[in-house]
Amino acid sequence: MQLGQHPAPTHAIAHLSDPHLLANGVRQYGAVDTEAGLRRALERLAHVSPAPQALVFTGDLADKAEPEAYARLREIVEPAAADLGAEVIWTMGNHDERGAYSRGLFGVEPDSPDASQDRVHEVDGLRIVALDTSVVGYHHGELSDDQLRWLADVLATPAPHGTIVAMHHPPVPTPMLPAAEVIELADQHLLADVLRGTDVRTILAGHLHYSTYSTFAGIPVSVASATCYASDPAPMQRFVSGVDGHQSFSMMHVYDDRVVQTLVPLAQAPELTGFPSDVRAQVEALTPEERREFLSKKDSDFNNDLESHEPR
Repeated sequence: MQLGQHPAPTHAIAHLSDPHLLANGVRQYGAVDTEAGLRRALERLAHVSPAPQALVFTGDLADKAEPEAYARLREIVEPAAADLGAEVIWTMGNHDERGAYSRGLFGVEPDSPDASQDRVHEVDGLRIVALDTSVVGYHHGELSDDQLRWLADVLATPAPHGTIVAMHHPPVPTPMLPAAEVIELADQHLLADVLRGTDVRTILAGHLHYSTYSTFAGIPVSVASATCYASDPAPMQRFVSGVDGHQSFSMMHVYDDRVVQTLVPLAQAPELTGFPSDVRAQVEALTPEERREFLSKKDSDFNNDLESHEPR
């Protein structure tokens, strides 16, 4: 039952990014347990309702593109996704290598070492395009003319619920992290020319290791933080500062007329006040008028209990 004026979303999609898994339990920078961060994200996802229909990973899946890291990634993610009933959608990042990525995640030998890893997925009428923005041997992003023509051809036919483009390098300014400007997606205007006027609902990206939002060619852009370590957008006298904290993922809810993005922190905080989940059934049993009096009226029992700072 919806308690407000909006209907239920047509799709719930989990957007995770930059797990940077390493083989054999090696810690990133000698400190970050990348497996633990990924597991925390999946544990948090198990409490999200409604459960996501897809888990979209926007790149930098394996920190050094080790085959063992891709195998471990699948071992961790795929059973959790199966429990959720969700499809897994992988996207290339600058730390990934195309051959190892293709073999490790899809069991496919690429046509050539530099063959781009672009794929189209369909999730209950919602088209999700995984776009490979990686450049062999570099950390910045590019899209070839062939890729842009391929994308234009894909988007020429609208999907029933529209299209989501998942890519690693976000086509947005990075005023909080100037260093990222050097390794951004090059020639973004070429991608804008392809996307403008199509059925693309939103763009999902990663790469920055912090969450940010913008628009591109009139399309909302959501950049997810990382599950490994985060970039501090307000560092103390540092050009770049990676910290073992502030990790998160995002939930995307798709409606007929809009898309809603919600940041979900990995770290659980102590509860100060609240109610158990079975209170929802009690609220749903009320009439709309009773519900408003119960939840909205400032001196209702519900709000007085919230002010008491005693979780129920």
